[in-house]
Amino acid sequence: MALLEIDNLKTWFHTRNGVVKAVDDISFTVDKGEVLGIVGESGSGKSVTVHTLMGLVPQPPGRIEGGTATFGVTDLLNTSLNISPATQRALRGKRIAMIFQDPMTSLNPYLRISEQLIEPLLIHGLADRETALKKGVAMLEKVGILDAAERVHSYPHEFSGGMRQRVMIAMALITDPEVLIADEPTTALDVTVQAQILRLLKELQADLGVSVIFITHDLGVIAELADRVVVMYRGHIVEQGDVLSIYDHPQHPYTKGLLACRPRLESTFKVLPTVSDYLDETEVDGRMELSENPDAAAHIESLQQVADPKIDENDLHLEVNDLQVHFPERAGIFSAPKGVVKAVDGISFTVARGSTLGLVGESGCGKTTTGRAILNLLMPTAGSVRFAGQEIAGFDAAAMLPLRKQMQIIFQDPYSSLNPRLTIEQALTEPMAVHGIGRHHAERRDRAAALLNEVGLEARFLRRYPHEFSGGQRQRICVARALSLEPEFIVCDEAVSAMDVSVQAQVLNLLKELQLRRNLTYIFISHDLSVVKFMADTMAVMEGGRIIEQGRAEEVYANPSEAYTRRLIDAIPRDSVDFIRERVG
Repeated sequence: MALLEIDNLKTWFHTRNGVVKAVDDISFTVDKGEVLGIVGESGSGKSVTVHTLMGLVPQPPGRIEGGTATFGVTDLLNTSLNISPATQRALRGKRIAMIFQDPMTSLNPYLRISEQLIEPLLIHGLADRETALKKGVAMLEKVGILDAAERVHSYPHEFSGGMRQRVMIAMALITDPEVLIADEPTTALDVTVQAQILRLLKELQADLGVSVIFITHDLGVIAELADRVVVMYRGHIVEQGDVLSIYDHPQHPYTKGLLACRPRLESTFKVLPTVSDYLDETEVDGRMELSENPDAAAHIESLQQVADPKIDENDLHLEVNDLQVHFPERAGIFSAPKGVVKAVDGISFTVARGSTLGLVGESGCGKTTTGRAILNLLMPTAGSVRFAGQEIAGFDAAAMLPLRKQMQIIFQDPYSSLNPRLTIEQALTEPMAVHGIGRHHAERRDRAAALLNEVGLEARFLRRYPHEFSGGQRQRICVARALSLEPEFIVCDEAVSAMDVSVQAQVLNLLKELQLRRNLTYIFISHDLSVVKFMADTMAVMEGGRIIEQGRAEEVYANPSEAYTRRLIDAIPRDSVDFIRERVG
Protein backbone atom coordinates (compact mmCIF):
# COMPACT_ATOMS: atom_id res chain seq x y z
CA MET A 1 0.00 0.00 0.00
CA ALA A 2 1.28 3.47 -0.88
CA LEU A 3 2.37 5.76 1.96
CA LEU A 4 0.89 8.80 0.21
CA GLU A 5 -1.76 8.63 -2.52
CA ILE A 6 -2.92 11.63 -4.55
CA ASP A 7 -6.07 10.99 -6.56
CA ASN A 8 -7.65 13.38 -9.12
CA LEU A 9 -6.29 16.48 -7.39
CA LYS A 10 -7.51 19.85 -8.71
CA THR A 11 -6.23 23.18 -7.40
CA TRP A 12 -7.50 26.22 -9.28
CA PHE A 13 -6.94 29.94 -8.81
CA HIS A 14 -9.89 32.27 -9.37
CA THR A 15 -8.52 35.60 -10.63
CA ARG A 16 -9.93 38.72 -12.23
CA ASN A 17 -8.73 37.39 -15.59
CA GLY A 18 -10.45 34.04 -15.19
CA VAL A 19 -9.72 30.65 -13.70
CA VAL A 20 -6.14 29.35 -13.72
CA LYS A 21 -6.14 25.56 -13.50
CA ALA A 22 -2.73 25.29 -11.85
CA VAL A 23 -3.23 21.61 -10.98
CA ASP A 24 -5.90 19.87 -13.02
CA ASP A 25 -6.85 16.28 -12.22
CA ILE A 26 -3.54 14.62 -11.36
CA SER A 27 -2.91 11.30 -9.62
CA PHE A 28 0.26 9.65 -8.32
CA THR A 29 1.55 7.68 -5.33
CA VAL A 30 4.61 7.76 -3.08
CA ASP A 31 5.80 4.49 -1.56
CA LYS A 32 7.66 4.08 1.72
CA GLY A 33 11.39 4.78 1.34
CA GLU A 34 10.98 5.97 -2.25
CA VAL A 35 12.35 9.09 -3.96
CA LEU A 36 9.76 10.49 -6.34
CA GLY A 37 10.93 13.21 -8.70
CA ILE A 38 8.37 15.74 -9.98
CA VAL A 39 9.76 17.64 -12.95
CA GLY A 40 8.48 20.38 -15.22
CA GLU A 41 8.92 24.00 -16.19
CA SER A 42 7.83 26.98 -14.11
CA GLY A 43 4.05 27.13 -14.23
CA SER A 44 3.65 23.38 -14.71
CA GLY A 45 1.96 23.03 -11.31
CA LYS A 46 4.60 20.99 -9.49
CA SER A 47 5.06 23.43 -6.58
CA VAL A 48 1.32 24.12 -6.31
CA THR A 49 0.82 20.36 -5.98
CA VAL A 50 2.97 20.03 -2.88
CA HIS A 51 1.83 23.38 -1.47
CA THR A 52 -1.69 21.96 -1.63
CA LEU A 53 -0.59 18.92 0.36
CA MET A 54 1.02 21.17 2.98
CA GLY A 55 -1.94 23.56 3.23
CA LEU A 56 0.11 26.46 1.88
CA VAL A 57 -2.14 27.50 -1.02
CA PRO A 58 -3.71 30.91 -0.22
CA GLN A 59 -7.48 30.62 -0.17
CA PRO A 60 -8.72 32.76 -1.89
CA PRO A 61 -7.74 33.02 -4.72
CA GLY A 62 -6.73 29.35 -4.59
CA ARG A 63 -9.32 26.65 -4.13
CA ILE A 64 -9.18 22.86 -4.04
CA GLU A 65 -11.82 21.91 -6.58
CA GLY A 66 -11.60 18.16 -6.08
CA GLY A 67 -9.52 15.12 -5.35
CA THR A 68 -7.97 13.50 -2.30
CA ALA A 69 -4.50 13.21 -0.79
CA THR A 70 -4.51 10.19 1.49
CA PHE A 71 -1.69 9.79 4.00
CA GLY A 72 -2.25 6.54 5.86
CA VAL A 73 -5.92 6.82 6.78
CA THR A 74 -5.95 10.62 6.77
CA ASP A 75 -7.10 12.82 3.91
CA LEU A 76 -4.70 15.77 4.04
CA LEU A 77 -7.17 17.92 2.13
CA ASN A 78 -10.11 17.01 4.39
CA THR A 79 -12.37 16.69 1.36
CA SER A 80 -13.76 13.22 2.08
CA LEU A 81 -13.08 12.57 5.79
CA ASN A 82 -13.98 14.67 8.78
CA ILE A 83 -10.45 15.46 10.05
CA SER A 84 -9.97 18.45 12.33
CA PRO A 85 -7.53 21.24 11.38
CA ALA A 86 -5.54 20.41 14.52
CA THR A 87 -5.04 16.86 13.30
CA GLN A 88 -3.91 18.12 9.90
CA ARG A 89 -1.44 20.54 11.50
CA ALA A 90 -0.05 17.70 13.60
CA LEU A 91 0.76 15.83 10.40
CA ARG A 92 2.31 18.76 8.54
CA GLY A 93 5.74 19.57 9.91
CA LYS A 94 5.84 16.45 12.06
CA ARG A 95 5.19 13.47 9.82
CA ILE A 96 5.43 15.42 6.54
CA ALA A 97 8.16 18.07 6.33
CA MET A 98 9.28 20.47 3.61
CA ILE A 99 12.50 22.10 2.37
CA PHE A 100 11.93 25.31 0.43
CA GLN A 101 13.90 26.67 -2.52
CA ASP A 102 15.48 29.76 -0.95
CA PRO A 103 16.83 29.17 2.57
CA MET A 104 17.56 32.86 3.11
CA THR A 105 13.89 33.80 2.81
CA SER A 106 12.80 30.69 4.73
CA LEU A 107 14.98 31.40 7.77
CA ASN A 108 14.13 34.28 10.11
CA PRO A 109 17.11 36.69 10.03
CA TYR A 110 16.31 37.95 13.54
CA LEU A 111 16.50 34.54 15.26
CA ARG A 112 19.49 32.35 15.94
CA ILE A 113 19.61 29.01 14.15
CA SER A 114 19.05 27.22 17.48
CA GLU A 115 15.63 28.80 18.00
CA GLN A 116 14.45 28.00 14.50
CA LEU A 117 15.89 24.49 14.48
CA ILE A 118 14.19 23.29 17.68
CA GLU A 119 10.88 25.05 17.04
CA PRO A 120 9.20 22.01 15.36
CA LEU A 121 10.10 19.79 18.33
CA LEU A 122 8.67 22.29 20.80
CA ILE A 123 5.50 23.03 18.80
CA HIS A 124 4.66 19.34 18.41
CA GLY A 125 5.57 18.55 22.03
CA LEU A 126 8.26 16.06 21.08
CA ALA A 127 10.95 17.28 23.51
CA ASP A 128 11.76 19.85 26.16
CA ARG A 129 14.08 22.73 25.27
CA GLU A 130 17.27 21.09 26.57
CA THR A 131 16.62 17.77 24.82
CA ALA A 132 15.55 19.59 21.65
CA LEU A 133 18.77 21.60 21.56
CA LYS A 134 20.87 18.43 21.91
CA LYS A 135 18.95 16.83 19.04
CA GLY A 136 19.35 20.04 17.00
CA VAL A 137 23.13 19.94 17.41
CA ALA A 138 23.13 16.24 16.45
CA MET A 139 21.11 16.99 13.33
CA LEU A 140 23.50 19.78 12.29
CA GLU A 141 26.36 17.30 12.65
CA LYS A 142 24.44 14.74 10.60
CA VAL A 143 23.99 17.21 7.73
CA GLY A 144 27.71 18.02 7.73
CA ILE A 145 28.03 21.32 9.61
CA LEU A 146 31.32 21.46 11.49
CA ASP A 147 31.51 22.78 15.07
CA ALA A 148 27.76 22.32 15.31
CA ALA A 149 27.64 23.00 19.07
CA GLU A 150 28.96 26.52 18.41
CA ARG A 151 27.38 27.20 15.00
CA VAL A 152 23.90 26.39 16.29
CA HIS A 153 23.92 29.77 18.06
CA SER A 154 24.79 31.69 14.88
CA TYR A 155 22.40 33.78 12.76
CA PRO A 156 21.41 32.78 9.19
CA HIS A 157 23.54 35.50 7.56
CA GLU A 158 26.64 33.90 9.10
CA PHE A 159 26.24 30.82 6.89
CA SER A 160 26.91 30.38 3.18
CA GLY A 161 24.06 29.44 0.82
CA GLY A 162 24.98 25.76 0.89
CA MET A 163 25.27 25.74 4.69
CA ARG A 164 21.88 27.49 5.03
CA GLN A 165 20.34 24.78 2.88
CA ARG A 166 21.89 22.16 5.17
CA VAL A 167 20.27 23.95 8.13
CA MET A 168 16.91 23.79 6.33
CA ILE A 169 17.37 20.03 5.77
CA ALA A 170 18.22 19.55 9.46
CA MET A 171 15.13 21.55 10.46
CA ALA A 172 12.90 19.45 8.21
CA LEU A 173 14.28 16.13 9.46
CA ILE A 174 14.45 16.95 13.16
CA THR A 175 10.95 15.53 13.82
CA ASP A 176 11.82 12.24 12.06
CA PRO A 177 9.17 12.70 9.34
CA GLU A 178 7.95 9.90 7.10
CA VAL A 179 7.77 12.13 4.01
CA LEU A 180 10.20 14.89 3.06
CA ILE A 181 9.18 17.34 0.33
CA ALA A 182 12.13 19.16 -1.30
CA ASP A 183 10.91 22.04 -3.49
CA GLU A 184 13.74 23.10 -5.85
CA PRO A 185 16.31 22.92 -3.00
CA THR A 186 19.37 23.18 -5.26
CA THR A 187 18.25 25.57 -8.01
CA ALA A 188 20.33 28.60 -7.01
CA LEU A 189 23.39 26.68 -5.76
CA ASP A 190 26.78 26.19 -7.40
CA VAL A 191 27.16 22.83 -9.11
CA THR A 192 29.66 21.70 -6.46
CA VAL A 193 27.37 22.71 -3.58
CA GLN A 194 24.42 21.16 -5.43
CA ALA A 195 26.37 17.90 -5.71
CA GLN A 196 27.03 18.00 -1.95
CA ILE A 197 23.35 18.59 -1.14
CA LEU A 198 22.21 15.80 -3.48
CA ARG A 199 24.75 13.42 -1.97
CA LEU A 200 23.61 14.43 1.52
CA LEU A 201 19.93 13.85 0.68
CA LYS A 202 20.73 10.41 -0.76
CA GLU A 203 22.67 9.44 2.36
CA LEU A 204 19.99 10.72 4.74
CA GLN A 205 17.20 9.08 2.76
CA ALA A 206 18.98 5.72 2.89
CA ASP A 207 19.92 6.15 6.56
CA LEU A 208 16.53 7.33 7.84
CA GLY A 209 14.26 5.50 5.39
CA VAL A 210 12.28 8.66 4.71
CA SER A 211 10.24 9.00 1.51
CA VAL A 212 11.24 12.02 -0.59
CA ILE A 213 9.27 14.08 -3.09
CA PHE A 214 11.93 16.02 -5.00
CA ILE A 215 10.72 18.89 -7.19
CA THR A 216 12.95 20.36 -9.88
CA HIS A 217 13.03 21.65 -13.45
CA ASP A 218 16.37 19.89 -14.07
CA LEU A 219 16.18 16.31 -15.30
CA GLY A 220 19.92 15.99 -14.66
CA VAL A 221 19.26 16.31 -10.93
CA ILE A 222 16.40 13.81 -11.13
CA ALA A 223 18.74 11.27 -12.75
CA GLU A 224 21.05 11.44 -9.74
CA LEU A 225 18.37 10.92 -7.11
CA ALA A 226 14.93 9.63 -8.12
CA ASP A 227 13.45 6.14 -8.23
CA ARG A 228 10.34 7.23 -10.13
CA VAL A 229 9.54 10.37 -12.12
CA VAL A 230 6.36 12.39 -12.66
CA VAL A 231 6.51 14.85 -15.59
CA MET A 232 4.10 17.81 -15.38
CA TYR A 233 3.04 20.30 -18.03
CA ARG A 234 0.48 23.09 -17.55
CA GLY A 235 -1.19 21.46 -14.57
CA HIS A 236 -1.32 17.95 -16.01
CA ILE A 237 0.82 14.85 -15.63
CA VAL A 238 1.93 13.96 -19.15
CA GLU A 239 4.12 10.99 -18.23
CA GLN A 240 5.24 9.02 -15.20
CA GLY A 241 7.28 5.89 -14.62
CA ASP A 242 10.51 4.53 -13.23
CA VAL A 243 13.54 6.74 -13.81
CA LEU A 244 15.31 4.39 -16.23
CA SER A 245 12.24 4.08 -18.48
CA ILE A 246 11.73 7.84 -18.57
CA TYR A 247 15.33 8.46 -19.67
CA ASP A 248 15.80 5.45 -21.91
CA HIS A 249 12.41 5.46 -23.65
CA PRO A 250 10.54 8.75 -23.06
CA GLN A 251 7.07 8.53 -24.56
CA HIS A 252 5.74 12.07 -24.45
CA PRO A 253 7.20 14.76 -26.73
CA TYR A 254 7.38 17.20 -23.79
CA THR A 255 9.60 14.78 -21.87
CA LYS A 256 11.77 14.33 -24.95
CA GLY A 257 12.14 18.11 -25.21
CA LEU A 258 13.11 18.51 -21.56
CA LEU A 259 15.74 15.80 -21.91
CA ALA A 260 17.20 17.33 -25.08
CA CYS A 261 17.44 21.00 -24.13
CA ARG A 262 19.91 20.67 -21.26
CA PRO A 263 23.53 21.47 -22.30
CA ARG A 264 25.81 18.47 -21.91
CA LEU A 265 29.57 18.22 -21.82
CA GLU A 266 29.58 15.62 -24.58
CA SER A 267 27.15 17.52 -26.82
CA THR A 268 28.32 19.08 -30.08
CA PHE A 269 25.18 21.18 -30.62
CA LYS A 270 25.74 24.70 -31.93
CA VAL A 271 22.09 25.51 -31.18
CA LEU A 272 20.29 23.85 -28.28
CA PRO A 273 16.99 22.06 -28.95
CA THR A 274 14.02 23.55 -27.09
CA VAL A 275 10.76 22.04 -25.88
CA SER A 276 8.83 23.82 -28.63
CA ASP A 277 10.88 21.94 -31.25
CA TYR A 278 9.28 18.69 -30.09
CA LEU A 279 5.70 19.82 -29.48
CA ASP A 280 2.73 20.58 -31.70
CA GLU A 281 -0.13 22.24 -29.82
CA THR A 282 -3.67 22.34 -31.15
CA GLU A 283 -6.87 23.51 -29.47
CA VAL A 284 -9.66 20.92 -29.31
CA ASP A 285 -12.97 21.87 -27.63
CA GLY A 286 -11.29 24.70 -25.75
CA ARG A 287 -8.46 22.49 -24.47
CA MET A 288 -4.88 22.42 -25.71
CA GLU A 289 -3.91 19.01 -27.09
CA LEU A 290 -0.23 18.09 -27.34
CA SER A 291 1.27 15.94 -30.05
CA GLU A 292 4.77 15.18 -31.26
CA ASN A 293 6.23 17.29 -34.03
CA PRO A 294 7.07 14.72 -36.73
CA ASP A 295 9.71 17.02 -38.21
CA ALA A 296 11.52 17.62 -34.88
CA ALA A 297 14.67 15.64 -35.72
CA ALA A 298 15.09 17.25 -39.14
CA HIS A 299 14.43 20.72 -37.74
CA ILE A 300 16.98 20.30 -34.94
CA GLU A 301 19.55 19.01 -37.42
CA SER A 302 18.94 22.01 -39.69
CA LEU A 303 19.55 24.37 -36.75
CA GLN A 304 23.09 23.03 -36.41
CA GLN A 305 24.00 24.34 -39.87
CA VAL A 306 24.46 27.85 -38.45
CA ALA A 307 27.75 29.44 -39.44
CA ASP A 308 30.61 29.66 -36.95
CA PRO A 309 31.60 33.20 -35.90
CA LYS A 310 34.72 34.54 -37.64
CA ILE A 311 37.17 35.31 -34.85
CA ASP A 312 40.53 36.99 -35.38
CA GLU A 313 42.67 36.01 -32.41
CA ASN A 314 44.95 38.98 -33.09
CA ASP A 315 42.11 41.52 -32.83
CA LEU A 316 41.98 41.79 -29.05
CA HIS A 317 38.84 43.53 -27.85
CA LEU A 318 39.77 43.27 -24.16
CA GLU A 319 43.15 42.87 -22.47
CA VAL A 320 43.29 42.37 -18.70
CA ASN A 321 46.70 42.32 -17.04
CA ASP A 322 47.42 41.67 -13.31
CA LEU A 323 43.96 42.91 -12.26
CA GLN A 324 43.50 43.20 -8.50
CA VAL A 325 40.44 44.10 -6.43
CA HIS A 326 40.99 44.16 -2.66
CA PHE A 327 38.49 45.02 0.07
CA PRO A 328 39.27 46.03 3.66
CA GLU A 329 38.16 43.40 6.18
CA ARG A 330 36.43 44.89 9.22
CA ALA A 331 35.15 43.35 12.45
CA GLY A 332 32.29 45.89 12.49
CA ILE A 333 30.86 48.84 10.59
CA PHE A 334 32.76 51.47 12.53
CA SER A 335 35.91 49.47 13.36
CA ALA A 336 39.28 49.93 11.70
CA PRO A 337 40.33 47.48 8.96
CA LYS A 338 41.92 44.33 10.38
CA GLY A 339 43.09 42.92 7.08
CA VAL A 340 42.45 42.72 3.34
CA VAL A 341 40.17 40.42 1.35
CA LYS A 342 41.80 39.75 -2.02
CA ALA A 343 38.64 39.15 -4.06
CA VAL A 344 40.61 39.34 -7.32
CA ASP A 345 44.31 38.74 -6.91
CA GLY A 346 46.38 39.45 -10.01
CA ILE A 347 44.57 37.87 -12.99
CA SER A 348 45.35 38.26 -16.67
CA PHE A 349 43.51 37.25 -19.85
CA THR A 350 42.51 38.49 -23.31
CA VAL A 351 39.27 38.30 -25.28
CA ALA A 352 39.28 38.44 -29.09
CA ARG A 353 36.66 40.54 -30.85
CA GLY A 354 33.50 38.56 -31.57
CA SER A 355 34.44 35.70 -29.22
CA THR A 356 33.20 34.51 -25.81
CA LEU A 357 35.37 34.03 -22.74
CA GLY A 358 33.76 31.77 -20.14
CA LEU A 359 34.67 32.72 -16.58
CA VAL A 360 33.82 29.81 -14.32
CA GLY A 361 34.15 28.95 -10.63
CA GLU A 362 32.27 28.60 -7.37
CA SER A 363 30.59 31.45 -5.50
CA GLY A 364 33.23 33.63 -3.87
CA CYS A 365 35.94 32.84 -6.42
CA GLY A 366 35.97 36.42 -7.74
CA LYS A 367 34.37 35.99 -11.17
CA THR A 368 31.55 38.51 -10.65
CA THR A 369 33.96 40.99 -9.05
CA THR A 370 36.18 40.61 -12.12
CA GLY A 371 33.30 41.43 -14.48
CA ARG A 372 32.29 44.49 -12.50
CA ALA A 373 35.87 45.73 -12.16
CA ILE A 374 36.33 45.53 -15.95
CA LEU A 375 33.28 47.79 -16.33
CA ASN A 376 34.47 50.03 -13.48
CA LEU A 377 31.35 49.28 -11.48
CA LEU A 378 33.95 48.43 -8.85
CA MET A 379 37.23 50.33 -8.70
CA PRO A 380 40.24 48.05 -9.32
CA THR A 381 42.97 48.18 -6.70
CA ALA A 382 45.67 47.69 -9.32
CA GLY A 383 46.26 46.31 -12.79
CA SER A 384 45.46 47.17 -16.38
CA VAL A 385 42.22 46.90 -18.39
CA ARG A 386 42.51 47.84 -22.05
CA PHE A 387 39.28 48.01 -24.08
CA ALA A 388 39.69 48.36 -27.84
CA GLY A 389 43.26 49.54 -27.24
CA GLN A 390 42.31 52.18 -24.63
CA GLU A 391 43.38 51.91 -20.99
CA ILE A 392 40.21 52.25 -18.87
CA ALA A 393 41.15 50.80 -15.46
CA GLY A 394 39.95 53.10 -12.69
CA PHE A 395 37.91 55.43 -14.92
CA ASP A 396 35.38 57.40 -12.88
CA ALA A 397 31.68 57.70 -13.83
CA ALA A 398 32.21 60.75 -16.04
CA ALA A 399 35.07 59.14 -17.97
CA MET A 400 33.11 55.88 -18.37
CA LEU A 401 29.91 57.50 -19.62
CA PRO A 402 30.91 57.53 -23.34
CA LEU A 403 32.07 53.91 -23.00
CA ARG A 404 28.79 52.73 -21.48
CA LYS A 405 27.32 52.67 -24.98
CA GLN A 406 29.96 50.13 -25.97
CA MET A 407 30.17 48.08 -22.74
CA GLN A 408 27.05 46.61 -21.12
CA ILE A 409 26.14 43.99 -18.52
CA ILE A 410 23.29 41.49 -18.11
CA PHE A 411 22.76 40.66 -14.45
CA GLN A 412 21.75 37.35 -12.90
CA ASP A 413 18.36 38.29 -11.51
CA PRO A 414 15.92 39.83 -14.02
CA TYR A 415 13.46 40.46 -11.17
CA SER A 416 15.71 43.01 -9.45
CA SER A 417 17.30 44.29 -12.68
CA LEU A 418 14.09 45.92 -13.91
CA ASN A 419 12.43 48.80 -12.08
CA PRO A 420 8.92 47.52 -11.16
CA ARG A 421 7.51 51.06 -11.52
CA LEU A 422 8.64 51.51 -15.13
CA THR A 423 6.91 50.05 -18.15
CA ILE A 424 9.04 48.04 -20.56
CA GLU A 425 8.93 51.00 -22.94
CA GLN A 426 10.36 53.29 -20.27
CA ALA A 427 13.02 50.73 -19.28
CA LEU A 428 14.22 50.40 -22.88
CA THR A 429 14.05 54.06 -23.92
CA GLU A 430 15.61 55.54 -20.78
CA PRO A 431 19.21 54.49 -21.65
CA MET A 432 18.71 55.85 -25.19
CA ALA A 433 17.58 59.22 -23.83
CA VAL A 434 20.55 59.42 -21.45
CA HIS A 435 23.01 58.76 -24.29
CA GLY A 436 21.22 60.90 -26.88
CA ILE A 437 20.12 58.04 -29.12
CA GLY A 438 17.08 58.94 -31.22
CA ARG A 439 15.87 62.40 -32.18
CA HIS A 440 12.67 62.16 -30.12
CA HIS A 441 10.68 59.73 -28.00
CA ALA A 442 8.68 58.33 -30.91
CA GLU A 443 11.88 57.25 -32.63
CA ARG A 444 13.20 55.71 -29.42
CA ARG A 445 9.90 53.86 -28.95
CA ASP A 446 10.20 52.42 -32.45
CA ARG A 447 13.73 51.27 -31.65
CA ALA A 448 12.44 49.67 -28.43
CA ALA A 449 9.75 47.81 -30.37
CA ALA A 450 12.38 46.56 -32.83
CA LEU A 451 14.55 45.38 -29.93
CA LEU A 452 11.67 43.39 -28.45
CA ASN A 453 11.13 41.73 -31.81
CA GLU A 454 14.83 40.93 -32.00
CA VAL A 455 14.79 39.10 -28.66
CA GLY A 456 11.62 37.18 -29.55
CA LEU A 457 8.93 39.30 -27.86
CA GLU A 458 6.08 41.30 -29.33
CA ALA A 459 6.01 45.09 -29.62
CA ARG A 460 2.62 45.19 -27.86
CA PHE A 461 4.41 44.28 -24.61
CA LEU A 462 5.92 47.77 -24.40
CA ARG A 463 3.10 49.08 -22.22
CA ARG A 464 3.35 46.24 -19.72
CA TYR A 465 5.22 46.18 -16.40
CA PRO A 466 7.92 43.67 -15.40
CA HIS A 467 5.65 41.68 -13.05
CA GLU A 468 3.47 40.74 -16.02
CA PHE A 469 6.24 38.59 -17.54
CA SER A 470 7.77 35.22 -16.75
CA GLY A 471 11.41 34.96 -15.64
CA GLY A 472 12.60 33.98 -19.10
CA GLN A 473 10.70 36.83 -20.72
CA ARG A 474 12.14 39.29 -18.19
CA GLN A 475 15.66 38.13 -19.01
CA ARG A 476 14.93 38.67 -22.71
CA ILE A 477 13.88 42.22 -21.83
CA CYS A 478 17.16 42.68 -19.94
CA VAL A 479 19.01 41.49 -23.06
CA ALA A 480 17.03 44.01 -25.14
CA ARG A 481 17.93 46.78 -22.70
CA ALA A 482 21.61 45.87 -22.90
CA LEU A 483 21.36 46.03 -26.70
CA SER A 484 19.53 49.36 -26.70
CA LEU A 485 22.82 51.30 -26.84
CA GLU A 486 24.30 49.18 -29.66
CA PRO A 487 27.18 47.81 -27.51
CA GLU A 488 30.18 45.87 -28.77
CA PHE A 489 30.97 44.09 -25.49
CA ILE A 490 28.62 42.49 -22.91
CA VAL A 491 29.33 40.87 -19.55
CA CYS A 492 26.73 38.13 -18.92
CA ASP A 493 26.85 37.61 -15.16
CA GLU A 494 25.12 34.29 -14.33
CA ALA A 495 22.46 35.37 -16.84
CA VAL A 496 20.73 31.95 -16.99
CA SER A 497 21.63 30.34 -13.66
CA ALA A 498 18.17 30.36 -12.04
CA MET A 499 16.15 29.51 -15.17
CA ASP A 500 14.27 26.40 -16.21
CA VAL A 501 16.43 24.31 -18.51
CA SER A 502 13.99 24.91 -21.37
CA VAL A 503 14.01 28.70 -20.90
CA GLN A 504 17.77 28.59 -20.36
CA ALA A 505 18.17 26.92 -23.76
CA GLN A 506 16.12 29.66 -25.42
CA VAL A 507 18.17 32.48 -23.83
CA LEU A 508 21.50 30.80 -24.62
CA ASN A 509 20.44 30.35 -28.25
CA LEU A 510 19.35 33.99 -28.35
CA LEU A 511 22.71 35.20 -27.01
CA LYS A 512 24.57 33.15 -29.60
CA GLU A 513 22.33 34.36 -32.41
CA LEU A 514 22.80 38.00 -31.38
CA GLN A 515 26.55 37.54 -31.15
CA LEU A 516 26.71 36.22 -34.69
CA ARG A 517 24.39 38.92 -36.05
CA ARG A 518 25.99 41.87 -34.23
CA ASN A 519 29.59 40.59 -33.87
CA LEU A 520 29.36 40.93 -30.08
CA THR A 521 32.11 40.07 -27.62
CA TYR A 522 31.03 38.32 -24.41
CA ILE A 523 32.42 37.49 -21.03
CA PHE A 524 30.07 34.74 -19.86
CA ILE A 525 30.21 34.22 -16.09
CA SER A 526 28.75 31.00 -14.67
CA HIS A 527 29.27 28.25 -12.11
CA ASP A 528 27.90 25.65 -14.56
CA LEU A 529 30.65 24.24 -16.76
CA SER A 530 28.25 22.55 -19.20
CA VAL A 531 26.63 25.93 -19.94
CA VAL A 532 30.03 27.62 -20.32
CA LYS A 533 31.20 24.87 -22.66
CA PHE A 534 28.21 25.51 -24.93
CA MET A 535 28.73 29.28 -24.97
CA ALA A 536 32.47 29.88 -24.76
CA ASP A 537 35.35 29.77 -27.22
CA THR A 538 37.92 30.13 -24.44
CA MET A 539 37.52 29.73 -20.71
CA ALA A 540 39.25 30.68 -17.48
CA VAL A 541 38.73 28.78 -14.22
CA MET A 542 38.88 30.92 -11.07
CA GLU A 543 39.54 29.83 -7.49
CA GLY A 544 40.27 32.10 -4.54
CA GLY A 545 40.57 35.24 -6.66
CA ARG A 546 43.08 33.73 -9.09
CA ILE A 547 42.87 32.11 -12.51
CA ILE A 548 44.22 28.61 -12.06
CA GLU A 549 43.60 27.31 -15.58
CA GLN A 550 42.66 28.81 -18.94
CA GLY A 551 42.68 27.92 -22.61
CA ARG A 552 40.39 26.76 -25.41
CA ALA A 553 37.12 25.57 -23.88
CA GLU A 554 37.18 22.18 -25.58
CA GLU A 555 40.76 21.52 -24.47
CA VAL A 556 40.13 22.50 -20.85
CA TYR A 557 37.12 20.17 -20.69
CA ALA A 558 38.85 17.31 -22.43
CA ASN A 559 42.12 17.52 -20.46
CA PRO A 560 41.78 19.59 -17.26
CA SER A 561 45.18 20.06 -15.66
CA GLU A 562 43.94 21.19 -12.23
CA ALA A 563 42.19 19.06 -9.60
CA TYR A 564 39.76 21.93 -8.94
CA THR A 565 38.65 21.98 -12.59
CA ARG A 566 38.15 18.22 -12.51
CA ARG A 567 36.07 18.63 -9.35
CA LEU A 568 33.83 21.19 -11.10
CA ILE A 569 33.36 18.81 -14.04
CA ASP A 570 32.63 15.85 -11.76
CA ALA A 571 29.98 17.88 -9.91
CA ILE A 572 27.81 18.25 -13.04
CA PRO A 573 24.75 15.96 -12.64
CA ARG A 574 25.11 12.75 -14.61
CA ASP A 575 22.04 11.89 -16.63
CA SER A 576 23.23 9.27 -19.10
CA VAL A 577 21.19 6.10 -19.43
CA ASP A 578 24.29 4.02 -18.59
CA PHE A 579 24.77 5.92 -15.32
CA ILE A 580 21.10 5.55 -14.33
CA ARG A 581 21.12 1.84 -15.19
CA GLU A 582 24.18 1.36 -12.98
CA ARG A 583 22.68 3.44 -10.14
CA VAL A 584 19.33 1.66 -9.98
CA GLY A 585 21.03 -1.71 -10.27
